[in-house]
Amino acid sequence: MGKKKVNLAILDMYDGEPNQGMRCIHDILSRFSSEISYREFDVRGKAELPDIRNFDMFISTGGPGNPTEGDGNWDLRYNDFLDQVWIWNMNHAKKKYLLLICHSFQMACKHFGLGQLSKRKSTSFGVMTVHKTPEGLQDPLFANLDNPFWAVDSRDYQVLQPDKRKFKALGSKIIALEKIRNHVEYERAIMAIRFSAEIVGTQFHPEADAVSFLEHLKKPMVKEKIIELKGKTKFRTMLEDLVDENKVYKTNETLIPNFLEQSIQKLKLVNTPSLT
Repeated sequence: MGKKKVNLAILDMYDGEPNQGMRCIHDILSRFSSEISYREFDVRGKAELPDIRNFDMFISTGGPGNPTEGDGNWDLRYNDFLDQVWIWNMNHAKKKYLLLICHSFQMACKHFGLGQLSKRKSTSFGVMTVHKTPEGLQDPLFANLDNPFWAVDSRDYQVLQPDKRKFKALGSKIIALEKIRNHVEYERAIMAIRFSAEIVGTQFHPEADAVSFLEHLKKPMVKEKIIELKGKTKFRTMLEDLVDENKVYKTNETLIPNFLEQSIQKLKLVNTPSLT
């Protein structure tokens, strides 16, 4: 008999919009096929959400549109899902592990009241440096990543003005911030939060690989928009950043695998019968 696999649910937040994110997540999970089996749930399109009792781990994806808006059905059910995972972990020895990406991260920040969610003056799009905070330097999610490390950023919204009292009450920690922009007076957006020992989220896209981003940049509309906003030199730099194996490639190879490996290890510890 083969060893029992860990059950993982992918919460697809793309609302049917074509994307590279799901392909990237599938690609990473295929590296763990001997240990993980997974199912997908179309959260926004069909209001599908997993019964958390049936899964050990969850990856909730990025997605298009305004993270403060829903249809009054799927969004309420999604917030309920977040609460269920939180409450489960408070009451059970065998925990549930959740990774929140971009749109999901923003929704969770709003739901838990950790900061102000606002629309950016302009879209943040490209390969960016992400800076670990002192807490982030210790966080196992970022193990084997440099400081700063590189990641794909693609967002119209951002989380600012952390509510320190709320962070303290929940035991949450900011583990990464966006780059310092000395020439502008804007506050640095929050790029990652350790919500709890089991729940972690990133504003950037840790699943992104060079292939997916190059595909995106090849689209004439995307290319024209970037050149119009940033200029040709910046566009060329973006392409160079993508093929540099110490940048996006390293984050893709490291961050989600860290989350998966560390969660599997903790689940195994609980499943191992004690010798007493």
